[in-house]
Amino acid sequence: MPLYPRRAAPKTAEPDAPLSLGALLVQVRAALTHRFPDSYWVVAEVAEMTRPRQQGGHCYLTLTEPAGAETMGLTAQARATLWGSRYQQIAPAFAEATGQELRPGLRLLLRVKVTFHEQYGFSLDVLALDPSYTVGELARQRLATLRLLKEKDLLERQQRLSLPLGPQRLAVISSPTAAGLQDFVRQLEEAPYDFAVTLFPATMQGETAPASIRAALDQVRPRRGQFDVVVLIRGGGSKTDLLAFDEYGLAAAVASFPLPVLTGIGHERDEAVVDLVAHRALKTPTAVAAFLVERLARLEALVMELAERVADRSREHLGRHHNRLQRLADHTREAAHQQLARAQNELAYRARQATQAPRQHLRHFGQHLETFRYTLPQAARRALGHEEQRLRRRSRTVLRRFVRHHQRRREALLRQRYLLQKSFELSAKRFELKLAGLETAGLRQENRLLRQHFASAQNHSLSAPNALNTQTSTK
Repeated sequence: MPLYPRRAAPKTAEPDAPLSLGALLVQVRAALTHRFPDSYWVVAEVAEMTRPRQQGGHCYLTLTEPAGAETMGLTAQARATLWGSRYQQIAPAFAEATGQELRPGLRLLLRVKVTFHEQYGFSLDVLALDPSYTVGELARQRLATLRLLKEKDLLERQQRLSLPLGPQRLAVISSPTAAGLQDFVRQLEEAPYDFAVTLFPATMQGETAPASIRAALDQVRPRRGQFDVVVLIRGGGSKTDLLAFDEYGLAAAVASFPLPVLTGIGHERDEAVVDLVAHRALKTPTAVAAFLVERLARLEALVMELAERVADRSREHLGRHHNRLQRLADHTREAAHQQLARAQNELAYRARQATQAPRQHLRHFGQHLETFRYTLPQAARRALGHEEQRLRRRSRTVLRRFVRHHQRRREALLRQRYLLQKSFELSAKRFELKLAGLETAGLRQENRLLRQHFASAQNHSLSAPNALNTQTSTK
């Protein structure tokens, strides 16, 4: 019998009846409604946004919470809905308070309510927005951008560039259809100065504006030797459009550009980060044009003033030098007369000296010629004797060479004659041998013929007696 009793076999619990998907999701919705009955303030960043396509339509958002700088990706993400009636109230109020419209990339403080639908799943209903949080966030981003530009020594780099005295070759970055560009060009054309304006088109508002303006700056950079300054202008617009000019990449590109950059963005009260890093920030495109015209006018006035000063100084200088020149002319005239007299005396003396020297030279040359009259025949005879000896030596040398050449030629001819004679003798011997062969063959033929003839004659002589004997016996 076992020491311990056996355990009773466990009873299998009856499985619960399976739920339908709808029933399960209804329980999930009830649980979420019970767990999150109220609305909550949530900080999130707008990753995607679908605006209403018609009046009274709904706005759909994708809210995210980006991960920290040490990690990549997102830590949270959820769909949110801003219903049409609320959108008509919240969006204009937000734009008026912050100076910009709702758009992707903004960090918002939202009042949301957790909802769950069996078909559409988890979502957040946006009930309200706190514009003050976004304004503070934008200000914080602006300060962070300025701090980063200062750390990289970009905030005042443009100020260290020297602006030309009269900038007339202008690289203009603007939208081709902007009204501010037309005002800018018109004011330059009305000025009495000649400006060379080259337009580099770019988008000046919206999310693509920073990248478009940087691309235009990249087009100007390889041609920077053709321009004096870069002018960045745009027409009027809403306060929202100014946010594109607070972007760090665009501000860094403007700050590090090798040419002075003038801005006329078109905001009277606000100042963008690009304005702070530019060489000179003016409020409007017409203000930029007026600045350029005024700079040339000041340069022209300065040049005219300097020209007048130069003319006055030149007249004074010419007056002083005229008097001095008159005194120098009188002194020069008197000195010239004295110098002329001295030169005449010197010339007469040199003329006398010049006539004496040729006579002496002639006498000297006559004496030399007299000596040459006796020495030349002797030298000629000596030269003829030397030449005759040289010719004799050369004739002997030529004769010896001719004898050697004649002897070599005679030996060659004798050798050739000997060879020809040898070859002729060999040919004659070969011909004699050939004739002897022919004679031998002829003699042999004659012997054969003689033998045949002799044999036939012999046969004939033998047959004749036999015939005679036959005739005799017959008789």
